[in-house]
Amino acid sequence: MANGKKTWFIADGYLPYKGTVPEGECLEGHEAIMILNCNDEDAHVRMDVYFEDREPLTGMVLEVPARRIRSFHMNVPEEIGGAVIEQQTQYALRFESNVEVIVQYGRMDLSQPNLAYMALIGHGE
Repeated sequence: MANGKKTWFIADGYLPYKGTVPEGECLEGHEAIMILNCNDEDAHVRMDVYFEDREPLTGMVLEVPARRIRSFHMNVPEEIGGAVIEQQTQYALRFESNVEVIVQYGRMDLSQPNLAYMALIGHGE
């Protein structure tokens, strides 16, 4: 039985401003990719970032140990192979893994008074 897919796509990336929250809250606007590896083998996941108005950033490698989940924050270049994605930039992602994985995307947008959180499973092939 397969535990996911080897190729995944996220078409709606849009890194929000950090925003503000009431004093005492510990929320921060962000986007993150969660990768679940249910296999007995480590996952080596290549990530490519596509933009509306320029050539893609390609070849960033994300590592997910066997039988683990990892979260990668899209605003932290050290977590995503050094890629720098500017806030308020439309982008899309492609992931290619050596083993089957599950890729989920989440966005917390605090740029308006009613914070919004969105999560979705990518399209896998």
